[in-house]
Amino acid sequence: MLNPQWLRTFATLAELGNFTRCAERLDLTQAAVSQHVQRLEERLGTLLIRRPRQLELTPAGLALLDYCAEVGTADQRLQQRLSSADVEQGEVSLITPGSIGLTLHRHLLDIQQAHPGLSIRHRFAPDTEVLQAVLENRFELGLVTLKPVDARLTVTRFAEEPLELVAPTGEVVNTWADLERLGFIDHPDGQAMAGRLLSRRFPGHPGAHALPCRGFTNQISLILEPVARGLGFSVLPRYARLAFSKPDAIQVVEGTPRVVDTLWLLHRAEWPLTARAETVLRRLQPHFALDN
Repeated sequence: MLNPQWLRTFATLAELGNFTRCAERLDLTQAAVSQHVQRLEERLGTLLIRRPRQLELTPAGLALLDYCAEVGTADQRLQQRLSSADVEQGEVSLITPGSIGLTLHRHLLDIQQAHPGLSIRHRFAPDTEVLQAVLENRFELGLVTLKPVDARLTVTRFAEEPLELVAPTGEVVNTWADLERLGFIDHPDGQAMAGRLLSRRFPGHPGAHALPCRGFTNQISLILEPVARGLGFSVLPRYARLAFSKPDAIQVVEGTPRVVDTLWLLHRAEWPLTARAETVLRRLQPHFALDN
């Protein structure tokens, strides 16, 4: 590995184009600057062409200058990641299911506007990917719908999210025949969610798989668009419905019994959360109270 002090000297020399000014900037002697460049050239070949009034970088010198920039950027990233006590600066990473992710996203943007030094990295993913990402330290925080049992994780309740039967505004939905008339708008978790809710609301009927399918989408933000246009009904989590941009075009068909999922917050148990992650959670939690 190349000596970091040599790299600092070379980058400063390339910036200033003068051995004397470089030595003054770095509080070194000119002999030390020349020695650092010599050590690099012993490893990498000729880096500089010395002319009376200027220095010219060779192709190897240009490549080394790019490397110096990459090392500097990597050092900044490392310092940012290690500054766990800094509330206002650095990255906060979280990975969540798409439903709550839609609602989380706008709150995360509000937090980032209030704390411009924060960089928030948010990914939508299914439970299995969330769990793996947190265990592998690719994300500091995760949310899942199935509570994991793993000694490497701290797991706490974050929110409750009911499943909802959502139909076009104005449609009367009281019976199984009404569902058959409307038809089902499916999505990747649609059959499982509809099966759980409809089997309780309409016991004795054949189940969601027997309903006519009027459409399918794997984009959670688009599931309710065909519902809003009167093309069918769907079953999905509350936070996906709350994030839909046309609330006047849809209605929640209330009924009992309710089916409510718990959303579980995950992070690694072996080390504490960064202060900035705790700040983000503290700002988020009032919007996702467990008794909502």
